[in-house]
Amino acid sequence: MGISGATPTWGSGGAARRRGRATTRRRLAGGSERGQDSGVEPLLEARGLVKRYDGRAVVDGLDLRVEAGRVLGLLGPNGAGKTTTLRMLYGFARPDAGAIRVTGRDFRAERTPLKRLIGVCTQDDTLDYDFTVRQNLTVYASYFRPKVEGLGARVDGLLAQFGLARWADASPHALSGGYKRRLLIARSIVHRPKVLFLDEPTTGLDPAARVEVWELVAALREEGMGVVLTTHYMDEAERLSDELLVLREGRAVARGTTDAVLGDLLGEHVLVVRRGDPAREAVAAALAERGVTTSSVLGDLQAPVTAAQLAELDAALPDARLQVRPPNLDDLFLQLAEGSDA
Repeated sequence: MGISGATPTWGSGGAARRRGRATTRRRLAGGSERGQDSGVEPLLEARGLVKRYDGRAVVDGLDLRVEAGRVLGLLGPNGAGKTTTLRMLYGFARPDAGAIRVTGRDFRAERTPLKRLIGVCTQDDTLDYDFTVRQNLTVYASYFRPKVEGLGARVDGLLAQFGLARWADASPHALSGGYKRRLLIARSIVHRPKVLFLDEPTTGLDPAARVEVWELVAALREEGMGVVLTTHYMDEAERLSDELLVLREGRAVARGTTDAVLGDLLGEHVLVVRRGDPAREAVAAALAERGVTTSSVLGDLQAPVTAAQLAELDAALPDARLQVRPPNLDDLFLQLAEGSDA
């Protein structure tokens, strides 16, 4: 079998990587090393979260934690439980079981004061177009108790930090989509929260505007804020997240860095067989016999495989010519989506 792309290692080096991946899998089974055992007091922690609708658990025993200056990327296909998880974490839905702690305090017992420590920015445009850009910040801040100290200076600082000062006295109608998103994020942190929830923060933005939002999020992380991010853009998740938590059918199936999660769920390589390749059906059958999940992308057959599985295919199909590349988060998302009942 001819193999092009990232060449697999069949000797001791490949075995060492497989042993490393096995160690990673054992660690992830009990939670990520950083996320669970760092010894740092988390800003946000959830244990055993459960939420049921019509008798069905849409979130089932979920644990997570977010530390200061860290971004947690919450990933999964539609129906995985991401939105329900967020709604419980920021107080819009009550869990049926489990506990949430914010800065070490019980969220259920101290919901009102602790919500002051949380910022929420959804993907929806919830700006008030009867107010100016500045007023969108000041009026929103007035909803919080205790009152935001030094509000005028705080608003001026955010307008400057987010590049909105020139439109301070204009209607949000004057802003482009990217600048409206900046205003939404600025508004969500005007009260100086400790934890920020960002739900699909760059949906609908052009590439330049997306990068600008990424830079703002990175700056907030550097300031020590804890961030929970949901996104369907895998490049965004990889660029911004210090740790990923992958959900499927309401449960965590992996957590850790991008490399750790990919190694845990996908393995070492992705095998690609182009549409129209005469070996396509034979390769698909050989993969099915070995229990390997495949997906079809624009007619191309793709499958995550280990070095050992590649060696088996090499022996079984010596005349096939295949392409091999490293796995990425898009591969993971496709596998989760195809394996989900949602």
